Amino acid sequence: MPQPNISLTDVFAEFKDKKNIDKLTLASILEDVFRSAIKKKYGSDDNFDVIINPDKGDFEIYQILQVVPDDQVEDPVRQIALSEARKEDPEIEVGEEFYKTINISDFGRRAILAMGQNLKSKIIQLERDNLYKKYKDRLGELITVDVHQITKRDIICLDDENNELILPKNQTLPTDRFHKGDTVRAIVYKVDMKNNVPIIILSRTAPEFLERLFELEVPEIADGLITIKKIVRKPGVRAKVAVESYDDRIDPVGACVGIKGSRIQGIVRELKNENIDVINYSTNPRLYIQRALSPAKILRMFVDEDEQYAEVYLKPEEVAKAIGKDGVNIKLAMELTGYQIEIFREIEEEEVDIDIDEFREQFEDWIIDELKKIGLDTARAVLEKEDEFLINRTELEEEHVYDLKRVLKEALDKLEKEKKNK
Repeated sequence: MPQPNISLTDVFAEFKDKKNIDKLTLASILEDVFRSAIKKKYGSDDNFDVIINPDKGDFEIYQILQVVPDDQVEDPVRQIALSEARKEDPEIEVGEEFYKTINISDFGRRAILAMGQNLKSKIIQLERDNLYKKYKDRLGELITVDVHQITKRDIICLDDENNELILPKNQTLPTDRFHKGDTVRAIVYKVDMKNNVPIIILSRTAPEFLERLFELEVPEIADGLITIKKIVRKPGVRAKVAVESYDDRIDPVGACVGIKGSRIQGIVRELKNENIDVINYSTNPRLYIQRALSPAKILRMFVDEDEQYAEVYLKPEEVAKAIGKDGVNIKLAMELTGYQIEIFREIEEEEVDIDIDEFREQFEDWIIDELKKIGLDTARAVLEKEDEFLINRTELEEEHVYDLKRVLKEALDKLEKEKKNK
């Protein structure tokens, strides 16, 4: 058999760092490239053999020709004259097959360059397809990557195979501060193919990121003894995690928190001190809402299950806890339970007060709404707050606060006087 006409060493060497492509696959791609070139030059590749040895790094191309008498060559692509064939094999006869070695140089310089480009193009696309499939199968998975570059909008990261992954800054925690070379944990959040290029997006803000961290820290979750029913988050600020145990002997909340908070502390550190409320899931909406509004303590509650609406009554000092800073606690509680929750202050019988909504005729709606956002839903609740508190926590200006308190006090004084005269 004739010796190989060219070494594949250089071809394989160029792609030796492409860890996603094995030599057999590369050999298959190379055969396709050669067959395309053969079809272009000879019109068909039916009577050609392409033999590639990826281990040795070489290949051979043969044209299989039918030996015919010298004066009967009608198709030089498929036939060869007897006299021509006997130059290579003196014993060959008419009717036998002659294997003609095709040298790479036979294709011409332009075709060889085109083959090189075609090979590179196919390998690059195969790499991209493999990368897309790899991460499509890893959606929601927790991975560790290294920060490679930081741009205005994104943090470009590298995985252990030097593939570029994108961590958008809007998918990081408000307190995240990364530098080149830092190690980062995130989940595979989204995988898209754009213009035949795979785009892998990571996230540290998705609820699934927190779920993966719990699975790492709490063996009972990984083992399926405890299930995370739902997670809601305001990343970097607060999260609520509803858990349920399938084993009555296991306290799901205690298992997630750990002895003296040992398990949850690692999660909190990873999330840069994000507050995490772990609560027992319940199919009883009253109980579930009560737990969801933690750390506030509820006095009484009205629940309409059909409308998924709840009125919750608390002592005045518990209202701020239930609502939370910037309304975060109650928003997360509503998201967790699926109920629209209204908070009300439980007023003692002897205390005179007026619902803040009663003053919508005297003040613009946005002023009333700003007060309700921070849990001040009665006249007395507003009057109990310092002017500076109201200015800092709302969009109100000093003159608004002055006029507001004056009108509220006059209304309460009038109500008190009417009550005494009865």
